[in-house]
Amino acid sequence: MMTESEVSRKLITDFYSQHVDELKSFVAKRLGYSSESEDLVQNIFLKLLESDKMISPVTLPCLVYTIARNMISDYWRHHTSVTEYEHYIKATSEIYRERKEAHSVYSAVELTEILERGIARLTDRQRHIYRMNVIEGMQVSEISEHLQENYKSVENKLGAARKVVRQYVRRMWA
Repeated sequence: MMTESEVSRKLITDFYSQHVDELKSFVAKRLGYSSESEDLVQNIFLKLLESDKMISPVTLPCLVYTIARNMISDYWRHHTSVTEYEHYIKATSEIYRERKEAHSVYSAVELTEILERGIARLTDRQRHIYRMNVIEGMQVSEISEHLQENYKSVENKLGAARKVVRQYVRRMWA
């Protein structure tokens, strides 16, 4: 007799083998045929396999496409923020170049050092949560699941960590 988790795994693997190309097309179209669409499809099924939710043949297709839409939204949200940051860096770099003040332009290494020193001021728990959010790109809900902590607790620690790092970076750039 198969357990409930084995039945879920079997459902997911069967669905994957039958619908992977269809899902790749769905994701690729929405990502503008990005090379990351295959990775995103794999992440969808990994998330399903790690899930402890009850899965049935009726709910699985809906769950797969809901997760896909959410991951696509996360991808575009991240892409937008990276693009905005790149434009900000480019714009500020041009302002500094116009001033022709060598001491006012930070190198990427100096910026990274300042950020790392700001992160070093955090508690171990805050540092871990901050890195999971900023560097690994995890959402607060994913972090709380991963650490098995209350959502609000993770949210508060992340907010406090951001505040500390932001204040340190501002002070160092002043």
